[in-house]
Amino acid sequence: MKIPILTIPIVLKMISFKDYSTIIVSSVSKKKNMNTSSISNDIRTRLTALRQEMKEQSVDTLIVPTSDPHLSEYLPLHWRSREWLSGFTGSAGTLIVGMKKASLWVDSRYWTQAEKQLEGSGIEMCRVSGGAQIPYLKWIEAHLPAGATVAIDGHLLSLSQGRLLEKALTDNQLSFRPDVDLISSIWKDRASIPKTPVFEHTRQFVAMSRIDKIERIRYHMKESAANWHLISTLDDIAWTFNLRGSDIEFNPVFIAYALIGPEKAVLFIDSDKLSDEIRKSLVSDGIEIKAYEEISGVLQRIPSGTAMLLDPRRTSYSMYRQVNSGVKFIETINPAVLLKSRKEAFEIENIRRTMIEDGAAFCEFQAWFDTAIENGNSRISELAVAEKIEEFRSKRPCYISPSFKTIAGFNENAALPHYQATETDFSFIEKDGLLLIDTGGQYLGGTTDMTRVIPVGLPGQEQKKDFTLVLKGMIALSDTCFPQSIPAAMLDSIARKPLWAHGADYGHGTGHGVGYFLNVHEGPQGISYHAKPEPQTAMEEGMVTSVEPGLYKEGRWGIRIENLVVNRFYKDTEFGRFLNFETLTQCPIDTRCIEKDLLDENEIAWLNRYHEGVRDKLMPFVPEHVKNWLIRRTEPL
Repeated sequence: MKIPILTIPIVLKMISFKDYSTIIVSSVSKKKNMNTSSISNDIRTRLTALRQEMKEQSVDTLIVPTSDPHLSEYLPLHWRSREWLSGFTGSAGTLIVGMKKASLWVDSRYWTQAEKQLEGSGIEMCRVSGGAQIPYLKWIEAHLPAGATVAIDGHLLSLSQGRLLEKALTDNQLSFRPDVDLISSIWKDRASIPKTPVFEHTRQFVAMSRIDKIERIRYHMKESAANWHLISTLDDIAWTFNLRGSDIEFNPVFIAYALIGPEKAVLFIDSDKLSDEIRKSLVSDGIEIKAYEEISGVLQRIPSGTAMLLDPRRTSYSMYRQVNSGVKFIETINPAVLLKSRKEAFEIENIRRTMIEDGAAFCEFQAWFDTAIENGNSRISELAVAEKIEEFRSKRPCYISPSFKTIAGFNENAALPHYQATETDFSFIEKDGLLLIDTGGQYLGGTTDMTRVIPVGLPGQEQKKDFTLVLKGMIALSDTCFPQSIPAAMLDSIARKPLWAHGADYGHGTGHGVGYFLNVHEGPQGISYHAKPEPQTAMEEGMVTSVEPGLYKEGRWGIRIENLVVNRFYKDTEFGRFLNFETLTQCPIDTRCIEKDLLDENEIAWLNRYHEGVRDKLMPFVPEHVKNWLIRRTEPL
């Protein structure tokens, strides 16, 4: 997830890279965590303290989601309550704490990780599967009598989720308390809310001024007959005001709220985060600045009889309850979500240039990696892979940070779709196998995300077959055309068809929306049969989406190939307007893993065209010693 030339203050580097050389050499194939017992003891102590607090507050069960008041995917340290209480470090999951038992609810991406990290903690790992909206409800019912009290910090769940939870608990004769924060009193060394500086996303990379964006939002407000619009989600705020920050790892956003009215817009933010220059610029654009904490009071003072537009999926349950009861609510998707998902032509051109820079950096890594493996003079760890990629990216113009923590999994580790090597638990890349690398960067001109699989030694016949099936799925979807405004979920089966034909499948979605120097996971579109095909998920021109089918064989290997694509006009017919995809990612797909006989002529032609384009675009941007490597890796199949 990255792009062009500009001087960036050092404070904007959200993640620095370490000296990779310290990780490359070791005599063991995998380090083991020696602190498991001490961590488990810490967790038990914290749960005991929490239960005492629950007893004092007459709470029988506490729900601890993975969330913050802005409903972010990645969280600042201040709001990582579920991680602090459970020891589980995955990016999703819900902790349920009763007076005697506790459970952690996670989906299939995290089952192996959760089992390992919960060992000795006294917390049961529970598997989430299927489409249950409240998967832990039956567990709560089984451990609580009628009339018992279930609590949650209402700032940490969306309005839509809060309503579902409240109804479900009430229907089961359980009392619902969304007004308690039981964790702050026991978390003595809790990190403060981030205060990192905010910076302008400069006009060099921005298609519209914030004044224009606010006016577009007001147009949608007027269409909905709304006087006010509350924005809680940080990426929507960052996009609207053309500002960026580093309050959250990987996502260039900052902690704030925004309220847009018919004549004024208010940004609620810690004033220490704003330089004098930015403050003056905001004020000159007609934007009022208030303290972050003032949002509740302002919402309470909104005049009765007026109407407020808010998104029930992107506004917290408690924030909704702060609004003056005389205000009428218009519940619909945030206009900013739809507006920022449809990239302007200017932004798409910046993204194209960013993809070239990012692809060149990854090629430099691959050339280094292949040489190291061929020479046999180093033992390279999964951690070193991530560090080395970061080293090469950091030299590229306008690079800011990773867009997520690089997934580098060798052989059986790659079979875990969200595997994360850690300082205490990782593998070395040695002997024969497949190395899966899912990585991305944040650039001023765009956000990147790609996955490649690199063979180490000679891939086996079954590995080549699996790789080729995944490739066929990626090509099938990348090369398709579709009616404009079709719900994104309906495209999912196109990528799965080649795998289904061989009795194979994968458990995750096929694609997610991607931001423009914003969140690597961005709505509203998502290519997944798990997603509800709602009108707001319609595929429109300018949307950037990932295409990433996979195939995973537990204990053996995992394969995923991912490119980013953008929706573009294809043609008009008597049946309507049709779109297709332009592939944005510029990086070779390793042909050493391909079983050519499984590809048809059209698939071979697609791959050869792709590689020809990659070679032509990247050659001017890779170092001289990488050019021969690039030529070899893009030879026609």
